[in-house]
Amino acid sequence: MHEEIVIVWFKRDLRVGDHAPLKAASETGLPVLPLYIVEPDYWQQPFASSRHWHFIHDSLLDVRTACGRLGQPLVVRTGDAITVLQELQTVFTIKAVYAHEETGNDWTYTRDKQVMAWCRDTDIQLHQFPTNGIVRRLKNRDSWASLRNRRMADACVPTPDALMPVARVEVGDVPGKNDAMFGPPPSGPVQIGGRGAAYDLLSSFLQTRGQHYIAHMSAPGLSEIYGSRLSAHLTWGTVSAREVDQAIGRRLAKLSPDEAPRWRRQLSAFRSRLAWRCHFMQKLEDQPSVEHTCMHPFFEGIREDSFNDEFFEAWKQGHTGYPLIDACMRNLTHHGWITFRMRAMLVSFASYDLWLDWRKTGYHLAQLFTDYEPGIHYSQLQMQSGVTGINAVRIYNPIKQSYDHDPKGAFIRKWVPELADVPDAFIHEPWKMGHAQQELARCVIGIDYPEPVVDHAAAIVAAREKMARVRKQDGFRHASQSVYAKLGSRKRTPRRAPKSSHRAVKTPRGGQGAQMDLLNLLDK
Repeated sequence: MHEEIVIVWFKRDLRVGDHAPLKAASETGLPVLPLYIVEPDYWQQPFASSRHWHFIHDSLLDVRTACGRLGQPLVVRTGDAITVLQELQTVFTIKAVYAHEETGNDWTYTRDKQVMAWCRDTDIQLHQFPTNGIVRRLKNRDSWASLRNRRMADACVPTPDALMPVARVEVGDVPGKNDAMFGPPPSGPVQIGGRGAAYDLLSSFLQTRGQHYIAHMSAPGLSEIYGSRLSAHLTWGTVSAREVDQAIGRRLAKLSPDEAPRWRRQLSAFRSRLAWRCHFMQKLEDQPSVEHTCMHPFFEGIREDSFNDEFFEAWKQGHTGYPLIDACMRNLTHHGWITFRMRAMLVSFASYDLWLDWRKTGYHLAQLFTDYEPGIHYSQLQMQSGVTGINAVRIYNPIKQSYDHDPKGAFIRKWVPELADVPDAFIHEPWKMGHAQQELARCVIGIDYPEPVVDHAAAIVAAREKMARVRKQDGFRHASQSVYAKLGSRKRTPRRAPKSSHRAVKTPRGGQGAQMDLLNLLDK
């Protein structure tokens, strides 16, 4: 007779604390098999990369150790989910599967529906639990914020006291970081995964680094120090959004009179960004098609047929001829992370200056970001590419951004060494140097460093004209109102707009409630 067990299926929730499925499974009185499935087909998708796996690998080892202390180490299997579950069913009698709801790519959504059908067909109970602020089957967007806030206020789920072990089960190997299954190894270091690393970052941010958060969160070279750097940990679930939110609340409550003036605004700003993170993830939960199709249908087809592969390669390699664009892309390629404003600038440049389709640029960026979170990623891509119909069209000027955020060119010189000897006066626009100056700086434009691939001013005029033609079409405003009703923010636009270093075209009235600066997603 097969041993009766329950399975806890780990996905983007690589922790044992504030883990409702694990806690519920531990209370069944049956042996608990904590399971992670390495799915080879997932790693062949255009958004997946070995950089993600490096972080997951660290986190899996951490979960295995934590579950082992509770009585049953994490079990790892490689294969498609249905096959793995069927194989386990031949050895055990699976009474139930416990898991978090996952708001992910269309690939994981399809897989989850297949697992649901398999459980139904095999008479196995499937218990799925909400992922903090994301509300499945949300009936009305108006109610989302209050639902999310109530969940954030709920007590964190305690770690189980123990897990009843499974009598005979091989825990299985965690594939190596550089296993060929995951593609080419990353070109630079990868942020360390695991719950311990998450808590170290959270503690240092709340106690020291966060006091300069607002001033430095946009600046390349500084944001990685003064930002929380928790985004990858939230993405892969080594810490929950609720745990972070409540840690911020405790810190705010304990501020001394001396600390309050410099800390309260910083922590409140960060806390609001945590809420915006959930807001964007809810968009994908409500409309999974945003991974593949424009939120506003009138923007379908405007870029796809004019895709320029040479521009795409120049952008990917950091050879566009615009120093800050190239420095940011090279930095991102090496480290797998860059500040939110520079991410937005990279997308804006690709979508407007180069007129590249957001779907292709988005998959490349997804592979680079250690903190690739589908719910945030595709909504942000669409917003920065101007295809939502409910957000202001934000076109970043890469030269102005360069002057504003790297005035002396230190970040540029670090990541674009071809420009190391270029004088400060030309570091943001090296093509303005005369030939003699180029020779003196050992940087001949067109030979040592490329000429700009496009003229920004001319490219933006053309882009605005194309966007305007779409917005003037009959029915555009009505369609915008429909998008807003389903996906728009319900937070009011502030009376005084925040200062901005980029120009914006006004959005149709149907999207007025979503015109806030929505780039404030933690460190994104």
